Amino acid sequence: MEPRILIMGPQGAGKGTQSRRIADEYGVEHVTTGGALRANKQKDISHLGLEYDTPGAYMEAGELVPDAVVDAIVEAALDEADGFVLDGYPRNADQAAALDGMTDLDVVLVLDISRETSVERLTGRRVDPETGENYHVEFDVPDDEVVRERLVQREDDTREAVETRLDVFEDETAPVIDRYRDHEGYVEVDGEQSPDGVWADIRTAIDERAKGS
Repeated sequence: MEPRILIMGPQGAGKGTQSRRIADEYGVEHVTTGGALRANKQKDISHLGLEYDTPGAYMEAGELVPDAVVDAIVEAALDEADGFVLDGYPRNADQAAALDGMTDLDVVLVLDISRETSVERLTGRRVDPETGENYHVEFDVPDDEVVRERLVQREDDTREAVETRLDVFEDETAPVIDRYRDHEGYVEVDGEQSPDGVWADIRTAIDERAKGS
């Protein structure tokens, strides 16, 4: 069996970047909450007795998708995967309890960065509206002047929005990380390093802890 990996950490820690490298290196699925929801927008959830009968209906209404729906979508995605790196879930204690019943994890990776670093990375992030590629005003400036001129900041990357997102992380998700500290596959990685430095530590952690690697 391929490794079953959970990756956690605050916004800006590099979870998406490192998850993609894990997926490529170990041949596992990169499962994200957003991706799973988009892939199952029309899934029939009428049996849950909620306000809407599909995840897409919540998304189109601009409403928060209930935990029960997210849990069901993530479980379906994990069931279909022969090994995975799970990114962006669980976000709270109820989701963590649900995950316990879905699968056994081999590795729990926590990318550790300071709040100051999170703010610096996210407020400096810019996106190319034509390609969707992300850049940074200090660390990753595109060479092409045309690309530089069309870069924009996402609404949720303003300082106020970032601070709010980090407050939610500290209130809801940080306690979830604490509950995994006794897991035999738990490992903290210094996310303040370069991406390659983080990746080297992640590979070592997976190779030492994953039963299927």
